[in-house]
Amino acid sequence: MNNLSGRGRVAGLPVWDRCAVMGVVNVTPDSFSDGGRWFDTTAAVKHGLDLAAEGADLVDVGGESTRPGATRVDEAEELRRVIPVVRGLASEGVVVSVDTMRASVAEQSLAAGAALVNDVSGGLADPAMIPVVADAGAPFVVMHWRGFLQGAGVRGVYEDVVTEVMDELHARVEAVLAGGIAPDRIVVDPGLGFSKEAEHDLVLLAHLDRLRALGHPLLVAASRKRFLGRVLAGPEGAPPPARERDAATAAVSALAAHSGAWAVRVHEVRATADAVRVARAVEGARTAGSAPDAGSERGARAATVVPGADDGHPARDADNTPSALGEPGACGSGRAAGASGARGAEGAR
Repeated sequence: MNNLSGRGRVAGLPVWDRCAVMGVVNVTPDSFSDGGRWFDTTAAVKHGLDLAAEGADLVDVGGESTRPGATRVDEAEELRRVIPVVRGLASEGVVVSVDTMRASVAEQSLAAGAALVNDVSGGLADPAMIPVVADAGAPFVVMHWRGFLQGAGVRGVYEDVVTEVMDELHARVEAVLAGGIAPDRIVVDPGLGFSKEAEHDLVLLAHLDRLRALGHPLLVAASRKRFLGRVLAGPEGAPPPARERDAATAAVSALAAHSGAWAVRVHEVRATADAVRVARAVEGARTAGSAPDAGSERGARAATVVPGADDGHPARDADNTPSALGEPGACGSGRAAGASGARGAEGAR
């Protein structure tokens, strides 16, 4: 990964000098977050354009809910929902991602102007997906996935969630590479909320630096998910509704950007667009402030204060000043038991 801050670039997509913002357009009647609000094609296209105007760098269009227990729509219905919206947004110059597990939907979306395929199954749900994406030369998101979120597919038990997610993602990436997708067109996603308890999601967020060690740009999709509701509710309270979790989502976006994520996927764009820009400004300030400025009073003091001086404190180089946000991965060991909470949370998009 070779661009600013090591967050990587994806061939075939624009290059941003900060964490990118992926806005969500759910063309579904049953998404956990905003089901039905953008089900009409005209409303969905307008919403996508609004997200771009609010700061979305790319817009993710999906026509099938992946919430626990959701019934899959048939292929014809998914195509009817998705293709006109992809075409409408692409024709307006929006960088479009298509959120689908079907090769046919991916293929027709790419033909309609989509630039990226975001498959929550990482190509496992449809064996034709990898050949289609490889033939098109399109970028591809490989998400950590343990099956559809129903029945035995909802498996949220881990001995070491970070290690297991990394191992399973690595194996999936190897399969995608073997299928012909170029390494510089692969994005990885830890799959927050998919076959994971709230505790697992939090530990993964605390260890994004380890996930980046997979060597591919990292997409973080935490928006409005149940683990945020659990955090906001505390031990006794009821979780707030999904649409009341946007401030918490923006907080995660700032943390993810600080930890080097390539992009964050969110429903409400404006606050996250601000958050990632602030995170970028802090990165720039850290780089610019890594050496004392001899022309400033603070720089002069830093250049002259020595251990045992009048203030009683040793000199301290700016690089050794603790960050207010903390170092990536400082929050724990990476271990979490398959504990309490509704398994599978919202894989729902």
